[in-house]
Amino acid sequence: METPEILQGICAAMDLPLAGLNDLELTGQDPVLPSSFKIGAVAQAAIAASALAAAEVWYQRSGQRQRIKVDMRHAAIEFRSDRYIRIDGGPPPELWDKIAGTYQTGDGRWVRLHTNFPHHRDGILDLLGAAYERDAVAAALGEWTGQDFEDAVAERGLVATMMRTPGEWDAHPQAQALDQQPLIGIERLGDAPPRPLAAAARPLAGVRILDLTRIIAGPVCGRTLAAHGADVMRVTAPHLPSVAALVTDAGRGKLSTHLDFAAEDNRDSLRKLIAEADIFVQGYRPGGIDRWGFSPEEVAKIRPGIIYVSLSAYGHVGPWSQRRGYDSLIQTASGINHAEAEACGQDGPKALPCQALDHASGYFMAAAAMAALARRAEQGGSWHIRVSLARTGRWIQSLGQIGNGFDIADPSLDDIHDLVEDSASGFGQLTAVRHAAQLAGTPTHWARPSMPLGSHPPVWPD
Repeated sequence: METPEILQGICAAMDLPLAGLNDLELTGQDPVLPSSFKIGAVAQAAIAASALAAAEVWYQRSGQRQRIKVDMRHAAIEFRSDRYIRIDGGPPPELWDKIAGTYQTGDGRWVRLHTNFPHHRDGILDLLGAAYERDAVAAALGEWTGQDFEDAVAERGLVATMMRTPGEWDAHPQAQALDQQPLIGIERLGDAPPRPLAAAARPLAGVRILDLTRIIAGPVCGRTLAAHGADVMRVTAPHLPSVAALVTDAGRGKLSTHLDFAAEDNRDSLRKLIAEADIFVQGYRPGGIDRWGFSPEEVAKIRPGIIYVSLSAYGHVGPWSQRRGYDSLIQTASGINHAEAEACGQDGPKALPCQALDHASGYFMAAAAMAALARRAEQGGSWHIRVSLARTGRWIQSLGQIGNGFDIADPSLDDIHDLVEDSASGFGQLTAVRHAAQLAGTPTHWARPSMPLGSHPPVWPD
């Protein structure tokens, strides 16, 4: 399946008109990153979908179509943009905790740990009774079976998964639940009058987005909307952990404020922001944000006509729907790491060359949010969009594998200098990957610099 056919399926999932496909130029072919999966086509299709949605909003606002170009190599590099950022020409960022990664259990199964956040790391070490060293963790895991360890981790609300084959995942109840969920779910939340957008210089000029997400997928959604001119306000609490490189990379174009929802006055500040927002993006586990009073239905009452975007790890139904999860862990649990390792003749898990589930999900969220903006302009209504990392993983697997995927070298920063740009930021001089979608009439760019979390007050700019 080639990118145009893949794109038609994505557009159909979002109910996005296909007219924009006539204005789209796609260049390049897989492999562009070393993988047996069609990572180039995945990246190109996801980013192109977001560009088509932006162009549709622009067409509504201006009556004008515009040419769009997405190069596959550039798209794939943007799918690992966090690897290439540099601050003041310094060293590459450290993205992983020292005990994160894969280990073999006593029964010969493999497990992957995600310990980037201190409370997850400390919980794993407490469960294992191990010192904070890889050798100690490996020795402790030798006393476990893979399934028992995965179950114990889930019971404690920690994050680790056991590697499965694709067939084992196909037979798993959560995979079967995912197959009953759409790749991109869009449902009407309630009634609201149509809200057409006035003419403006950029597709999302004047559109206000609240970004209550962390790590990669949700922040990539917000970064993409900012690239098309939206006012994006990232909301987090000062006590929540983060990964510095990801904050810097995904912070381009955004405002950033601190609100701790445990305090009523902070919740009131968020309600005031919602009352003037167009899109609300959150990455809590299904139902998790409801306890603060910000469920889809409650937010739609505060702001009729809101477009509410929910991101989850494993989908909103099924036995694993309440589990915490990250891209790397889902790759392991769902058979992707097994299939990748088998394709290159490697023992043990082999990760994809990028966090493809995260990035694809982020662009799907952005594309669907913009498609819903276009729908709201004509039909009105409040809308709820659902995307999950594991469902995106099922989609990536459904596209099949290629035989020559490892015939290409892994590109370093020296290999991609034509795809990066320098800009000022709140961290220093930032070198980062440019956005891969090129729109002839409204070129994508970030009007605001990346800034440390909490740099702005919780108010919309004039």
